[in-house]
Amino acid sequence: MSRIAFIGLGNMGLPMAQNLLKAGHQVEGVDVNPAALAKLTAAGGSIDETAKGAASRADVVITMLPSGKEVREVYLGSSGIVENANAGTLLIDCSTIDVETARAVAAQAESRGLLMLDAPVSGGVGGATAATLTFMVGGSAQAFARAQSILEKMGKTIVHAGGAGNGQAAKICNNMILGVSMIAVSEAFVLAEKLGLDHQKLFDISSKSSGQCWSLTTYCPVPGPVPTAPSNRDYAGGFATALMLKDLKLAQSAAQNAGATTPLGAEAAQLYSLFAAKGHASTDFSGIIKMLRGEA
Repeated sequence: MSRIAFIGLGNMGLPMAQNLLKAGHQVEGVDVNPAALAKLTAAGGSIDETAKGAASRADVVITMLPSGKEVREVYLGSSGIVENANAGTLLIDCSTIDVETARAVAAQAESRGLLMLDAPVSGGVGGATAATLTFMVGGSAQAFARAQSILEKMGKTIVHAGGAGNGQAAKICNNMILGVSMIAVSEAFVLAEKLGLDHQKLFDISSKSSGQCWSLTTYCPVPGPVPTAPSNRDYAGGFATALMLKDLKLAQSAAQNAGATTPLGAEAAQLYSLFAAKGHASTDFSGIIKMLRGEA
């Protein structure tokens, strides 16, 4: 069993850390939220006030942070992880950030004898709680081999996407598909409503036809056909529009830097930006159907 420092105990990080405790690992948590720290200690973990302190005692450091800015600060600052972790420590950043930051942090870490992976996740809070997350992992084969048994305690699908930054690349490409497909599915249901076609009838047909996709069959944006979808809870919980917009912006930035043409991704970013600006940043992203109906 490993001694793990877990920095960032938010909606995703806390259940991930709790699953590591259930698996028998020692987990020392760091977060600015006292309530999250209390929940970790109640589950059998310990806490530290700083990433520096926790990293200096850890075999493995896992981070789940809001953006590339925080990742650079926590890893590369004078009191950061890279300066204070012991040689050979495995570092796993599960944040969703820009590819450039992921590669810059990995280069600094490796120059000091540390193993570094970027391992963003898919699956939401439900997946984090149930330990069924998908991990998209970038980094060396050596680091991946060492991390796999730990990631398996938090997720169901672990894919090595290639070198440093490739985990982030996979995440933003995947979520660009998701953002675009949700808009397409929502537009189809709005058109069906205008044409007098019942929601369930469209679902029954498209879910078995060429229109089938995850946004339809798992996360249907209208209530009824998929009872577990956020549409049945007035779009509460789930994957917030602000988070979808963040990922779409990361994809657009990466596309510009790489010289890739992504017109649908760009349009999706604009539509989610408008939906968020109308006061729906915390609404599940499938709620964009309300704006397409003219309700938001």
